[in-house]
Parts: sequence; structure tokens; C-alpha cells
Amino acid sequence: MNDSGPLGPLFAPRGIAVVGASRDPGKLGAAMARSLSGFDGFLARVNARDDTMYPSVGAAAAAGPVDLALLCVPAAACADVLAEAAAAGVRAAVVCGGGFAEAGGAGVGHQRRLGAIARDSGLRLLGPNTSGFLAPHARVTASFVPGVHRVAPGAVAVVAASGGVNHALAFALTEAGHGVSLAVGLGNGADVTAPDVLDHLADDPRTAAVALHVESVADGPRLVASVRRLTATRPVVALVVGRHDVGAFAESHTGALATSWRTTRAALAQAGAVLVDDERELVDAVGALAVTRGRPHAAPGVGVVTAQAGPGLLLLDDLRGRGVRVPELTPGTRETLAGLLPPLTFQRNPVDTGRPGPELGAVFAAVGADPGVDVLAGYVLHEPDAVDVVAALTNGMTADVPVVLGLAGVGEEVVRDRRALRESGVAVVDDARGVAAATAALLADARARMARPAVSTPWAAPTGLAARYDENAGKDLLEQLGVATMPRHACADRAAAHAAFDLVGAPVAVKLLDADVLHKTEIGGVHLGVSSHADLDAALDELDAAGARRYLVEAMAPAGIDLMVGARRDVVFGPVVLVGLGGTVAEALADVAIRLAPVSPGEAAGMPSELAGRALLSGWRGGPVLDSDALGTIVSRLGDLLVANPLMEEIEVNPLRLTPQGLIALDAVILTRKADDAYTDH
Repeated sequence: MNDSGPLGPLFAPRGIAVVGASRDPGKLGAAMARSLSGFDGFLARVNARDDTMYPSVGAAAAAGPVDLALLCVPAAACADVLAEAAAAGVRAAVVCGGGFAEAGGAGVGHQRRLGAIARDSGLRLLGPNTSGFLAPHARVTASFVPGVHRVAPGAVAVVAASGGVNHALAFALTEAGHGVSLAVGLGNGADVTAPDVLDHLADDPRTAAVALHVESVADGPRLVASVRRLTATRPVVALVVGRHDVGAFAESHTGALATSWRTTRAALAQAGAVLVDDERELVDAVGALAVTRGRPHAAPGVGVVTAQAGPGLLLLDDLRGRGVRVPELTPGTRETLAGLLPPLTFQRNPVDTGRPGPELGAVFAAVGADPGVDVLAGYVLHEPDAVDVVAALTNGMTADVPVVLGLAGVGEEVVRDRRALRESGVAVVDDARGVAAATAALLADARARMARPAVSTPWAAPTGLAARYDENAGKDLLEQLGVATMPRHACADRAAAHAAFDLVGAPVAVKLLDADVLHKTEIGGVHLGVSSHADLDAALDELDAAGARRYLVEAMAPAGIDLMVGARRDVVFGPVVLVGLGGTVAEALADVAIRLAPVSPGEAAGMPSELAGRALLSGWRGGPVLDSDALGTIVSRLGDLLVANPLMEEIEVNPLRLTPQGLIALDAVILTRKADDAYTDH
């Protein structure tokens, strides 16, 4: 355990005072004291109404070193007790109970006082509204939850927004044979937050991997910086809550789709974290990464070896659903396998051995040595009469090729073999789904650590922008960024519109031109395919009825695939960029990729590969093929523009049409703020 640093007194204290301790076994303070019965340091029970205990924190601190105070008293009394603890030299505290900001009313004031005392005194405060933390290596179980003493020490740290999730993950990691190095429930986070704990773990030699549970983010850039710092030395697996809380739609598609859940996940992934969708995947993924880690690789391949065809099919199906590459093995590898396995077995990848036998280790070795295989995923039933799985895998491992094995069975012998395999560097899970989740985590981690080449472009974002932009002015700005547009003319009256019609040439698009109208199609402000002066007059009549004072006459764009790109200022993370399918599809499917800005053109070029509809961009049914580098340059420059101009709130290009001639911007929406509304990005 990391005993030093700002959080050392919290997680590795020399002495602990339980304030509100009680001889009534049903009380919170009594449960907390029971949990700490295995603590090796000085343990003081504090209760002014019980003469068998210390009357105050100060009295306890005078009797022995007290680094940590655990407050098990009503919310209204916590601030006074915390102030007393700080005055007595206590350097850390945990406020366990509720009744603070989460309860509203007077609780908000109670929490505000706690935060002020922590800031003024330098005491570090965990909570309030938390069930505490577990530090098994230090024999500190600062939790009132029954059974916490059974959580085994291990190499996985848990940093959870919720105390309940913290304990659930700690129990699950123990059941899975991993245990924990530290498990923290942050609660309301009045002082200590996730970045504080992540920074602490970056120097913890007992932590090999970190499970991060996120419900909300107060300081996005700080969280990203902490995750990025941590992933440089050990993997982080993140579960973000809020997938289905989309909230109210914003004024434009970019604002509507760059929701907190999506943006948080994108930011964490950009910082190097591996993302999962539920608690079970979190345990399988972080457990595997605590045991083994693959080589950095942009497109790693998986070799699959199964000794049971049915579970093997489940495993392959799950891997395919996750987009995992399972390449066909080389002829040389298949020739080796043919000498090891019966002729009717499947040997191209996956490799099905039939019932496992003595050749299992050699099969794993052959598949692991294949040049297209970067990770091995396997599944066997525990059949000791047929094969010694531990010996087979230990002898069959290939250097720098991680192995994830599903070992199914029951009983102490299975538990023993799973433990032996983990100690040998094999990531072991229970079933095929767990193998797929753990394998996908290893691949995501390998891709995240793949260094992206820096791309140098002679580009400086324009500054000193206008206060308001209609579509024409927005397209003028896009042209400065190198984005292609169609020939067009802004027209102040009908005569100018007819003259523009002749200059552009039929057919044309005729649009209402007004910076205050963000979605022109919804009010009948767009008419396409206008091919004569008579049609133009009819279109202008309808635009006038919709409130038009000016018009835009523009050449019709060629057919193609519509994309949406944009940049917006997120209230938590600051500038972000977004790529998705365009038009109304963007809202219907929410098929988007997000990055924090600034983002390099090279990284932005990879964003379309995350879209569910990416096949549409690769010549689908003879359609145009996306130049990813060209798109990456556009997206990168949109982000740079937002970063360079604090008064710009959002810029959206929707649609950005992919045509045989390249990418063409068909519409642009730009939102700005007044100077007195400007704020400094995080």
C-alpha cells in the first residue's frame, strides 16, 4: 500500500478513532469498530456518553497516534466533530452517514461546512454519505458493511462513486480470486474525489490494475489527467453510469448527442482507460489486466482454442459481436496443428481440440506462435483425468502473447488450479462470456497504448470571430478551415435571388438566411431542386411566409452519404469534437464518436471507425469512399477553432456530404456567447 502522499494518513493510518462508537451492536459505530478488529495500529473508541470509551477525539489523540477519524454521528454534529479532530492533529476523516447534500435542505449546509473545514485545515475528508473504504494489505476495513473482513488482499484497486458498488465489486473480485489492494467508495466527494485516489494509486506498488466506477464528474480535465497519468503504468477499466439518461435535446444535433455519458466515456477512453458496460464485465476485465497485459498494437488479432465446441461457439460469437479480429491461421500453423489433432477437428481459428488431452499445451503453443495472433483466448472444462491444465498452459505459453482461459468446474481443486494459472500469468475466468470480455479488454488496452504518430500541419485557427453567424457567414468560415462548399450567393431581395439563380445555374437550393433560425427545414425554410424562375418565385413566396428577410441561393450538391461533424463546449470537459451520421439519422440512431479537443488530425481520422454505420463510408453498394485523413483534418480544425475562440459555443456542419468529389459542407450552424458570458475552459 502507498503509505505516503496526501492520502497516506487516510488509507494507511497509524491509529484510528471511531467517533460515535457504541456497545449496542446494532449501531453504526459498533459495526465500524467490529470491522476494524483486525487493525494492527492504535484503535480508539470515542463516545462522550460512555465512560468505557474516550470522551473526545482530542483525548484519543493524546493517548496514541490518531491519523484517521471515522465519524459515525448524525449529520448535524459532524462539522463540530471534524473541527475538533483537525484541531487535535488528525489528518484524515471518513464521514459515513447520510443527511448531507444528497438529502437537500439543511444537509447542503452541513456538507458545505465539512468541505470548508477540510480546506482550511488541510485534513483530507472521504465522504460524506459513504460506507467507507477497504485496505486489506494494511488490515484497515473502514466500513460498517458486514463481511468486509473477508475481502482478500489482492492487486486490483476499486475507485467507486457509490459505496454500495465499491463493496459489491470488492466482494466479486474476492470471489473471482483476485482480491483488492484498495477499495474506496467516494460518496458525495466533498473533498476527496476520484482523481485524488487515482493519483494516490499511481504510486502504489501493490496495485496492478484499477476498476473505476463513475456516476458524475465535477472536474473533467482533472479526471482525464489522472487517468492518463495512471494508464502510463497500469491499466484502468471504467464503468460509466447514465447510458439511458439522454436529457432534453439541445438547440443543435451536436449538443443533443454529446451527452454526459457519451462524453465521459469518450474522454476516459482517450485518456487510455478500457470501457465496459456492466459490473460483471468490469470484474472480468480488470481481473485479467491485473494478471497480464499485451503488447501495444493498433489492430491485434486473437487466436481461439477450445476443448469444447459448444462453449467455443459461444466464445467466438461474443468476440465477433465485440468487433474482435479472429484471423485465419497461417498454413504453417495449420500444418503443425494437423500433426497434433485428429483430422475432423476444426483447425483454422478457432481451433477445436475435441476432448482435451496431453497435446493441449502444444496446441496453445502453436496457435500462440502464429504471426497473426497477439492474444490467446481459450476454454476448457476441468478434467484432471484427461489433462493437467496448469502444466499444459504453463508449458504452452508464448512470450508476449497473453492468455485468457475459461476454466469451468466446481470444487477446491478447480479453485486451486485457477489460482496456480493466475500465478503463472494466465488470466482465468469462469465462462465463455467472461473470456470474451477479458479478451476484449486486453485488446482495448493494447490499442490505447499504441503510440499514434504526430502529424504536423501548418495550421493556425482564426480568431476574432463575429458575434453571430448565418449559414452564409458560417460557410465563409468553413472555407477558411479548408472545408469545401457549393457555389452560393446571399441575397437581400427577390431581384438578387433571380440574378443569383442565373449565375449559379439550375437546379439550385433556396434557403431562408437568418442567424436566429437553427433548423430551417422544420419551418419550411429550405427548397431543393429549384429549376426555373417560376419555381424560384414559388419557393421565395413560401420562404417569405416562414419569415424570411434574406435568402441563400446555392448550387445543388451531388448525391452522397451525409455525415455530421461538430465541436461544442461541454460544461464538464470543455471543448469536444463529434463525428456521426448526418441528417435526421444523427438523432434517430445517436451513432456518434466523440473526442476531447484539441485532437490531432490522425486521431480524428480514426473516429469514423467507431460508428455502427461505418460500412456506409467504404463504398457501400458502389457509393463513395471516405478519405479518413481529409475528415480528420476537418474535425481537428473544428476543435482547434473552438479552443482558440472562448466566445464560440458550438459549430456544427450537418450535413457534411461524402460525394465522389470529396467532402462538401451543405449546412453550418455556429453559436456564440457575448463577451460578458465568456468563461475560461477547464
